[in-house]
Amino acid sequence: MTHHILIVEDEPSIAELIAINLSHAGYEVERAMQTDIAFALMKDRLPNLLILDWMLPGKSGVQFAKELRANDRTRGLPILMLTAKSEESDKVLGLDSGADDYVTKPFSPKELIARVKALLRRQTPIEDTGPLSVGPLKLDPSSHRVFAISSNIDPQPISLGPTEYRLLQFFMANPERVHSRTGLLDNVWGNEVYIEERTVDVHIKRLRAALAPLDCDRYIETVRGSGYRITKTPTQT
Repeated sequence: MTHHILIVEDEPSIAELIAINLSHAGYEVERAMQTDIAFALMKDRLPNLLILDWMLPGKSGVQFAKELRANDRTRGLPILMLTAKSEESDKVLGLDSGADDYVTKPFSPKELIARVKALLRRQTPIEDTGPLSVGPLKLDPSSHRVFAISSNIDPQPISLGPTEYRLLQFFMANPERVHSRTGLLDNVWGNEVYIEERTVDVHIKRLRAALAPLDCDRYIETVRGSGYRITKTPTQT
């Protein structure tokens, strides 16, 4: 299957550079210079991945990413943020807005392609684990769905982005074990040398936020100085 990638970038030379390299890598590419055009294009066809510039006319990429994450239809869309901002605080802001990864300008086309491939890989399950269950959480890899199940209510669906889904799947396949940030990078992100350990914390935060409305965030525990784990018996607060 040929993946469809939408580039939202207002600098024609950069958009052209990205489009040419993606096309040569075998991807189908579409371009938009601002967010309203991108949104109109996504109404007709949702891309497999969005490359989104931070600074755009009208509405910033950060704001657009937040809106996409708040929309049920686009919540799971992989987003690669592209920007000239390189401070750690800027990277965290970009990730907090809903981006799955972050590339700073100027960038290497090879690095960009590697990150695109990595993000697209995250849309598939880590492995065929079969249905998983930890506490009230149920994950079905065959349908790519997560539910919270309680004796008092019907199963409640939980909507997750692609990275948060893979994190939860890995945790649920390995319950009660403490996983370091480095270990999570190796097992969830794979051999991607560009990803920083701080990225793990951001995605853990997003995973907990998605689980919180159903009181399931407490099953993801922080083990100070070691990492994170999912537990079947969370500490009562």
